[in-house]
Amino acid sequence: MSGLGLPARLTLSPGQDADISHASGLLDGLAPAVVIADKGYDKQALVDAIEAKGGEAVIPARSNRTVPREIDAERYKDRNLVERFWAKLKQSRRVATRYEKTARNFLAFVQVVSIMVLLQ
Repeated sequence: MSGLGLPARLTLSPGQDADISHASGLLDGLAPAVVIADKGYDKQALVDAIEAKGGEAVIPARSNRTVPREIDAERYKDRNLVERFWAKLKQSRRVATRYEKTARNFLAFVQVVSIMVLLQ
């Protein structure tokens, strides 16, 4: 997502995959100043990769982390932009109920609805 809550890159992953397994692919070719994510993305290798690109990782630590990491709580509040974007996408019944049978068609429709959100 951009700083305005607009999508920078969309990928589709299987429901049984962990979020963290697709994070590096989303960051390839980007040099973000800040990466805000939820606890599902808390992994030291990802934080190191973000910092190596010159960015700041605003990812809260999981409860089982032995050494908790400090984050900027005010900046983490901007994560609601992502949640609001997905809420706008799910206003489209076809996206919310996943009518499309194939992943290719579903991703294409998510991209179409994303474009409609961008144009508003």
